[in-house]
Amino acid sequence: MNFFRGVMGGQAAGPQPSGAETIQKLCDRVASSTLLEDRRDAVRALKSLSKKYRMEVGAQAMDHLINILQTDRSDSEILGYALDTLYNIICNDEEEEQDESEDAVTPISVAGKPKSISTADESAQKQADDLGAQFTDQFIQDPEHVTLLLALLEEFDFHVRWPGVKLLTALLKNQGIQVQGIILVSPMGVSRLMDLLADSREVIRNDGLLLLQQLTKTNAAIQKIVAFENAFERLLDIITEEGSSDGGIVVEDCLLLLLNLLKNNSSNQNFFKEGSYIQRMKPWFEVGDDNSGWSAQKVTNLHLMLQLVRVMVSPVNPPGATASCQKSMYQCGLLQQLCTILMATGVPADILTETINTVSEVIRGSQVNQDYFASVNAPSNPPRPAIVVLLMSMVNERQPFVLRCAVLYCFQCFLYKNQKGQGEIVATLLPSTIDANCISAGQLLCGGLFSADSLSNWCAAVALAHALQDNLTQKEQLLRVQLATSLGKPPVSLLQQCTNILSQGSKVQTRVGLLMLLCTWISNCPIAVTHFLHNQENVPFLTAQISENLGEDERLVQGLCALLLGICIYYNDNSLENYTKEKLKQLIEKRIGKENFVEKLGFITKHELYSRAAQKPQPIFPSPEQMLFDHEFTKLVKELEGMITKAVHKSSEEEEKEEEVKKTLEQHDNIVTQYKELIREQDAQVQQLKEEVSSMSSQNEQMQSTITQQLSQIQQHRDQYNILKLKLGKDNQSQGDGSHMNGLQTEELTQLREEVEELRKQSALLQTQLGDKEALINTLKSETAQTADGSAAGSENTELLQVGDRGFIELEALRSQVQSQSAEIHQLQTEKQDMLKRSEAAPLSESVPGSDGLVDAGKTAELESRLAAQTTELERLKEEAKSSSESRAELEQQLASSTSTVAILQTEKAKLQTEVQESKKEQDDLLMLLADQDQKIHALKQKLKDLGEPVDDEDDLDAKDDPTDDDDEDEDEDEA
Repeated sequence: MNFFRGVMGGQAAGPQPSGAETIQKLCDRVASSTLLEDRRDAVRALKSLSKKYRMEVGAQAMDHLINILQTDRSDSEILGYALDTLYNIICNDEEEEQDESEDAVTPISVAGKPKSISTADESAQKQADDLGAQFTDQFIQDPEHVTLLLALLEEFDFHVRWPGVKLLTALLKNQGIQVQGIILVSPMGVSRLMDLLADSREVIRNDGLLLLQQLTKTNAAIQKIVAFENAFERLLDIITEEGSSDGGIVVEDCLLLLLNLLKNNSSNQNFFKEGSYIQRMKPWFEVGDDNSGWSAQKVTNLHLMLQLVRVMVSPVNPPGATASCQKSMYQCGLLQQLCTILMATGVPADILTETINTVSEVIRGSQVNQDYFASVNAPSNPPRPAIVVLLMSMVNERQPFVLRCAVLYCFQCFLYKNQKGQGEIVATLLPSTIDANCISAGQLLCGGLFSADSLSNWCAAVALAHALQDNLTQKEQLLRVQLATSLGKPPVSLLQQCTNILSQGSKVQTRVGLLMLLCTWISNCPIAVTHFLHNQENVPFLTAQISENLGEDERLVQGLCALLLGICIYYNDNSLENYTKEKLKQLIEKRIGKENFVEKLGFITKHELYSRAAQKPQPIFPSPEQMLFDHEFTKLVKELEGMITKAVHKSSEEEEKEEEVKKTLEQHDNIVTQYKELIREQDAQVQQLKEEVSSMSSQNEQMQSTITQQLSQIQQHRDQYNILKLKLGKDNQSQGDGSHMNGLQTEELTQLREEVEELRKQSALLQTQLGDKEALINTLKSETAQTADGSAAGSENTELLQVGDRGFIELEALRSQVQSQSAEIHQLQTEKQDMLKRSEAAPLSESVPGSDGLVDAGKTAELESRLAAQTTELERLKEEAKSSSESRAELEQQLASSTSTVAILQTEKAKLQTEVQESKKEQDDLLMLLADQDQKIHALKQKLKDLGEPVDDEDDLDAKDDPTDDDDEDEDEDEA
């Protein structure tokens, strides 16, 4: 033990060994000692030396330490020492390498990132980083080592679990991709790490959050597994327990982990929305009236919460997912809560800026959310719309640059795909709607457009351009706007005032903004082009700007001037004699040169800031001077550049031919569209008739089932009648007691009365069914007549005729049933007559004196009275049988009328078949006409392609949109 005392600080006699020698002896002791206590003391000594002699301990002791983890699983103390030692030699963060007690927590900066290292130790830190990466590579060279570490995390002992979490976090920091791959293929690897969030010890839970942050970076597969391990529920619970936005660093770590799971991961975003977790975000943004004294941690937490909302509605997400999240945020009140923060007082500037950006993306492209935002008012006296308040900040040069960019982005998102909002903004500029008592959005935009601040000019021009984006109506309406420049001078139009300022040679940023506004304004609007060309000074100014050889700063202005002049050519309707397309092209060729014009036009897309603006809709610029391009304008340039280049190089003859071809194509397209609409209408009629036939078939099935039930009842009554008849025959043969016979006859007569009553009910039921069938025949006749008048498809007429045939068959079946029931009634009447004869013969036989000559006179009188009663009853039964016969005759007459109706239907069927043949012939002629037109269209499009014009195959697109048209026509022909 003297050796260990020397290592641990005791004074030993003789010369002291070097650090490398001491580490070598300790490694030998770890490898060779048989006693657990000796190995534990050696590992403890290695731990104490691992920070001062990091390289030596890592090079000599790593294999021994890993062996300890594999063999001494039963002793938690030695496992803890080994894990701490491995952590010390692998970890690169000097702040985390401070001497830690068992209850210490790893210090982290407010932003959730490691604290910066002093410049004096940069080289040493770089060397340490390389060393940590080397030791990490050595450790993960065998993937089983990482699997072993995951297994150790299942140990509940604090001295094992906590250093294991820190070690795995350090491995992920140094070699994240490789360690992620090992954990991903390890059985239950991610699930074991998710169990750390449920640990009751906050130190382990908090370090588990840091571990999961490193684990989920840039790995979509692990992000999905973590999300489906109920991570969202656990993290939101922790945020709520820690106090939401008022919480500490733990809330920040949870939010960072949520951002890792959701950013650029559409699957997790959909899972987050479907799990109703968006609703749980609303309480985060509940701020009180007193917003003074926000802590730095609260600002950080709320900033991350706003970023989390933006991740769910980012413009780079799939449009359907974004729209669904926007709808959920409005329905749960999250948007309303964000607007409350937007209009609150005392909110820090960076939180206000991020809130504006968040509201922007929540309302972008969502009509419902945009309408709600338009209705929000600021708490001022008098109340002002939130849009007006925000625009006041945008055109105020004293406001921070990032805040002005955020307001511009909010205004752009409010107008994105919102023609209603565009109309409301433009309406505030029109003379009929201007209110002098209040400030409107249009007045603020005009004020910013013509102010002395170039950034306000640019922002106002871009904002006004978004009010005209893809909206021809508002482009024409804006031409009506008149501005009063000075007293005593007539007002000028807004278009003219923009060109006047442009010609005055203001700052580059101002001119770029005005040129973008003009290009957006007159593109795809021939009326605006005419108004622009009507000013005789505009075209000479543009040609002079393009033809001059100016410096680098002016090249962008030259390119935009070339774009504006090209738009005047492409969208020119030749209404001005002096500035037709041909004359403008001749002017370019003489003053500028076509090649030089195209070269200047290409300056726009070659500018370094163009590609940056084309990436994202949000205007993000490092400085106000670099604020030159708008995202939507880059789309317009990309669309128009090629078309303008072709338009400039075309001759007048080619343009005339192109116009003729376009007109011919438009005519043919109109004809084809009409035929397609006709076919769609016929398809709708056919579908309606199919539904009617289906309903009639179901009614027929119901009636068939009713008839089947009636037939079974008749069979039951027939069986009962046969049984009664057999009984009566036996009684007549027995010639028993007279009173017994008469009593039995009375019972038989009662049963016969019941049978006759049942037959009467069945006859009434048959009459009802016959009436239903007649109604069905009338319906078929009316439907057949409608089908013939409407020239419906042949296949549907055939179906209706088949239904008529089925109705005729059903009528024949009903007739046969009525005849069979009439036969049964006749048979019953015959048998009743036989019984009557037997009942009359019975008293005669009884009145004849027998061989013994002894007859009781009183008994004879009683039998005669009974016989008289039975005779009366039989007479009544005869009357009922007679009425049944009359009913049968009426049924036969009705059947005869039904037969004549069926004959009429058959005649109409023959007529309909003839009309179907004629309809088929007309359809064949129509198809031939369509084929000829398609051939003509194809030939004309081929001519256009030969002339170099881009031709969109609209017919193919229509065919893709409606692939059922041709199939339905083929089906109609086959059925006919």
